[in-house]
Amino acid sequence: MCSEEMTKGELTRQTIIAKAAPLFNQLGYAGCSIQDVMRVTGLEKGGLYRHFASKEELATEVFQYSARRVLGARLEGLEKIDGSTKKLRFFIDRFVEIQSTIPGGCPVMNTAIEADDGNPALRKLVQQAVRQWKESIAAIVRTGIEKGEIRAETEPRRVANVIISALEGALMISRLEGNRNAMHDVQVVLREMLGSIESRSKINRR
Repeated sequence: MCSEEMTKGELTRQTIIAKAAPLFNQLGYAGCSIQDVMRVTGLEKGGLYRHFASKEELATEVFQYSARRVLGARLEGLEKIDGSTKKLRFFIDRFVEIQSTIPGGCPVMNTAIEADDGNPALRKLVQQAVRQWKESIAAIVRTGIEKGEIRAETEPRRVANVIISALEGALMISRLEGNRNAMHDVQVVLREMLGSIESRSKINRR
């Protein structure tokens, strides 16, 4: 009986997180109220606080859920791609072509902007998410160097920073302008950058 109750409680908790995710992503931590969450979940305040001790706890759980969903979608299928530069191109193309699975845009970028104004718990989670993202890209570059696919002098950290910064910046501009021009422009430029870091021996083998 206890096990069934725990399972039901966890299911309710996950449902609250999933329904609250678009609200926090679109309205922000400060803009999303408990009343907003009550409205989309159909729960009373007591029902919400039975599962979350505070709005901050709910917000951190929501961010982790949203980041997993979005980063997972962007990295999905990457392990099936053969070749380091092909992996990076695949990742860039998915970012450009696959829109956020959470309404409101990229939760990492949205939360990073808001958390910078004074929410240390969320800021720490955003830093972890960006670190994970950067490390995923840098690891591909390091593997490419080891296999002779990418020039030995290439700095993995720099490549990761450029790719992430360019894509997130283009996403922001695209949302402001209401079109995908900036995303497609960045896609072209990043593909050119990847061509420039390919090792000469790999290019000659084509």
